[in-house]
Amino acid sequence: MATLNVGNLGEYLREQRRTAQLSLRQLADAAGVSNPYLSQIERGLRKPSAEVLQQVAKALRISAETLYVRAGILDAERDRDEVETRAVILADPTLTERQKQVLLQIYESFRKENGFEIADGGEDGGSSSSPGVADVGDGGEGGDGAAPHETAG
Repeated sequence: MATLNVGNLGEYLREQRRTAQLSLRQLADAAGVSNPYLSQIERGLRKPSAEVLQQVAKALRISAETLYVRAGILDAERDRDEVETRAVILADPTLTERQKQVLLQIYESFRKENGFEIADGGEDGGSSSSPGVADVGDGGEGGDGAAPHETAG
């Protein structure tokens, strides 16, 4: 069900590029991709990687997650709330990039703890392996939700 919907993606990218009043060449330069490659994406002939989508999103100043959904990398129905939350965190201009990543890691650990798996395109290195963040919300070594030190009361 995760087939890439590149036609819809291409139309959306073209619309966003025109709204931003950028030529195809200007967007290609800003995103660090070739002009012919971007043209092929817009025409639905190429399936861009999540990394390329992220570069294009950054150049257009839109959410990469929005492009992931358009491309079929993320499931829009199942992941809408998670995508929106991530997009809001990533778009906050008052946070540093490091702060954004830490917030996302904490958010992911809480969702995991509550039984919700994070939809991950696999391109953002989104493992919770940063120092001081991996243990947030773990509930201890056992992972069974029990408090690490139970007290009789």
